[in-house]
Amino acid sequence: MSKQKSIPHSKEIQKRKNISVFKVVSIVIVLAVIIFLAISNLLKKNETDTEYMFRKDGTLTFLNDSSQVKAKIDIQIADNDFDRELGLMFRKSMQENQGMLFIFPQDTIQTFWMRNTFIPLDMVFINSQKEIVSISKNTKTLSDQTYSSSGPAQYVLEVNAGFCDRFNIKDGDKINWNSSK
Repeated sequence: MSKQKSIPHSKEIQKRKNISVFKVVSIVIVLAVIIFLAISNLLKKNETDTEYMFRKDGTLTFLNDSSQVKAKIDIQIADNDFDRELGLMFRKSMQENQGMLFIFPQDTIQTFWMRNTFIPLDMVFINSQKEIVSISKNTKTLSDQTYSSSGPAQYVLEVNAGFCDRFNIKDGDKINWNSSK
């Protein structure tokens, strides 16, 4: 006669319990990771939304050759490597009376592109005497196409595309600004 087991062996019971515990622990860990990633992604989105908002660092005035005011705007100043590299990338909009002034250590040919830039811009290249040397109008968004100054420039001002035409800003005009930074 053969023996039949009607009661599972205690090692088998322990093995089944261990497998069940392992499955539960695995599911809890996977859910915890998913929740962590979802929360951290939401926090990053909130930081990005506020990080790339316009910050008023001063005001800038456009002047004609008779020193008459042509236009006045609020500016955000980019005067360090990080701010100059970031520029207006990733921003979805900018008000008509706003712009970003890039300040470089010295006059040189300046070259910009529109990588990760969603706003069409007019780029105003300005020399160390604060005189406009050239303007690149209505730049192509999200592009690696480069835009360069026609002569040495120490400053570059980015404003919304069409701004220079609306206010008749042209080569030879001057700028002046006040900084609260």
